[in-house]
Amino acid sequence: MSLALFGDKPFENKPSLESKALRINLNEHIYGTFAEIGAGQEVARHFFRCGGASGTIAKTISAYDKDFSDAIYGEDKNHQYVSESRLKKMLNYELQLIEDRMPRDEFPNKMFFSFANTVATIDFAKKYKGHGWMGIKFQADPNQDYSEILIHVRFHQIDALSQQESVGILGLNLIYGAFYCHDKPRKLIKYLYDHLDKDAIEVDTVNFSGPLFKDVDNRLMSLDLVKNGLTEAVMFGPDGNNVLPARVLYKKNILALRGSFRPVTKVNIDMFQKSYDILTKTEGVEEQNTIVIFEITLSNLMSTGEIDEQDFMDRAKLLCSLGHTVMISNFQEYYRLVEYFSNYTKGKMALTMGVSNFVEIFNEKYYRNLSGGILEAFGRLFFKNLKIYLYPMKDPQTGEVITSNNLKVHPRVKELYKFFKYNGKVIDIFEFDEKSLSIFSRTVLDMIVNKEKGWEEMLPEGIANVIKEKELFGYIGD
Repeated sequence: MSLALFGDKPFENKPSLESKALRINLNEHIYGTFAEIGAGQEVARHFFRCGGASGTIAKTISAYDKDFSDAIYGEDKNHQYVSESRLKKMLNYELQLIEDRMPRDEFPNKMFFSFANTVATIDFAKKYKGHGWMGIKFQADPNQDYSEILIHVRFHQIDALSQQESVGILGLNLIYGAFYCHDKPRKLIKYLYDHLDKDAIEVDTVNFSGPLFKDVDNRLMSLDLVKNGLTEAVMFGPDGNNVLPARVLYKKNILALRGSFRPVTKVNIDMFQKSYDILTKTEGVEEQNTIVIFEITLSNLMSTGEIDEQDFMDRAKLLCSLGHTVMISNFQEYYRLVEYFSNYTKGKMALTMGVSNFVEIFNEKYYRNLSGGILEAFGRLFFKNLKIYLYPMKDPQTGEVITSNNLKVHPRVKELYKFFKYNGKVIDIFEFDEKSLSIFSRTVLDMIVNKEKGWEEMLPEGIANVIKEKELFGYIGD
């Protein structure tokens, strides 16, 4: 039995902020604490202002001083206060206090929760726009274990007051969604933006966990963030959980491979291994400070017109099984991807691509939205510390291996190509596996669907077994 529901149509006609807060306050079963670091007591304020908060709010706390915060929640080994680890410490500590002070035998019908945020708003010089972590740990039934929703936000407003107000609204929407829309987590994500402008605040990481969300795959939640325009890029690790891009990319050397990976083949892995060897042998590059990103664009996922979520999950599972970090982005143009990476690192960056994809980036049709056209795009692409590692292609008609030395671009951009090539921005991958040049993902996919033999040999070791065991990409066993 869930005691959280209080009315039948919680989100019809977008309820006001006041009605959301009041609905929670008037639910006699909901009871918890608010702990907010930075941006004031903006979330709790909504509940106090609407009335009836005494039955819902056990305590609010704002531990602004770092020493005082450490004394309550414990020191962070990295001395980071706006972090996921600090947020989790806050949620767990405050919830334990409720459990200790509100014995279950005396309050059998209470659904406890702790809400917390740790936020840094825009600085005085307006150099850093600010960001923060926000989360709730809660019950939807007194007899159930706790579930958790954690999100990371980035601010785009240019004044602290507006950012504080956005925190208040987002936090209220998160709490309301947790209690009244936990059975529809994908809708819950959308409703985070009730009464908020998408341009004001960006949610770039979300993770659901606990018994209420045991069937939720956070990779699909990541996909929804990009698909709904809440952020332009998300990342998830080999374990399938979403990770904060800023934390993963911070001060790292980055190697990125863009592709469909439908499925991942031997040629994809050969491209990765050979380009990784080149990058890590570069002066000043250390392996422990280098990350590899397998990137899939939203446009690639929509190549058939609509996003096939099962197809997306099939790709994601294979890449994760190989131990890779995956990025889903809305960056159709490569220069936008490089600019995104540049927000987090000044380290070396490399893009690995095949000859056909490389030639395609010289197509001027992609840059008509830029006032400076292709010249502006390439200036933004190569302005940073970027190299392109070029994987060769075998001409299907002649059998000739095509590299940067004999590829052909449109005569109008030939001099532009030569400029970047002879300035060392394009590096050929010569130690490649020639057998892999004839492998194409679409061929493998067709063979799987049509039950043809021999596709297993075109895939990295173990991948064929995963496809068969999980029946991915339309595979049907005998």
